[in-house]
Amino acid sequence: MTDQIAASQLEKCKRFEALHADEGAFVIANPWDVGSAKILEGLGFKALATTSGGLAMALGRKDGEVTLDEKLAHCRSLAANTSVPINVDFENGFADTAEGVAANVKLLAETGVAGCSIEDFDRVEKRLYDFGEALERIQAASEAVAALDMPFQLTARAENFLRGVKDMDDTIKRLNAYSDVGAHVNFAPGINTLDQLREITAATNKPFNVIGVFFKGVTVAEFSEAGAKRISVGGALTYAAANPLIIAGKEMLEHGTFNWLAGMASGKEIAKLMG
Repeated sequence: MTDQIAASQLEKCKRFEALHADEGAFVIANPWDVGSAKILEGLGFKALATTSGGLAMALGRKDGEVTLDEKLAHCRSLAANTSVPINVDFENGFADTAEGVAANVKLLAETGVAGCSIEDFDRVEKRLYDFGEALERIQAASEAVAALDMPFQLTARAENFLRGVKDMDDTIKRLNAYSDVGAHVNFAPGINTLDQLREITAATNKPFNVIGVFFKGVTVAEFSEAGAKRISVGGALTYAAANPLIIAGKEMLEHGTFNWLAGMASGKEIAKLMG
């Protein structure tokens, strides 16, 4: 990493850290490739986050089938081609052992991104890591981050609700334990009511990330009032962008028409947003 790139990453990390300390909540949109990232940056988003499902779709895979090397290359490209902080959905750290998670977080930090999330779910065995095992993994990631010369933001994900384990007590227990060993941000994907959000944020003391698309009709202001700091959308933008492609393809094949062109963005607008 050159001195110029390192200085840019440090500045992005500081800006990302400041966003979590500012008043109110902010939306962190999830691009799936460099083009979508540049468009979202051009629209004015102050930070972006990768999506494991979105990247997988862009590569023609299912969520969870992307390799570590592919993830690192994706992050390196996003960081090099944008000027806003990038947070990474780093899945389970691409390792089961604490040592492996720490080593991979160090590799990720070298790509130029400003933060990452680590989940407590084993995607191979389809199980939540046991509490002690999960805590060791987050602690190892935290120690790796603490050794960096930048305020790299570590988000710890308690996957209970997303994986069908609707245990609020265990979710809160895990989030507080992860915070105690150094995680900077809490995340419990799968919750979908403001009451659940208020219960978690009242019982924890770190900035909380919520997936906004799991909630129906909730505004940024309402998320903020309920204690959320960061609002992401997961793979939703990817799938929303794919739908017009499906509709247009079906129209051409089934009807031989091109009416879908009426909803097309202009090339000039896209070029302007991408700078």
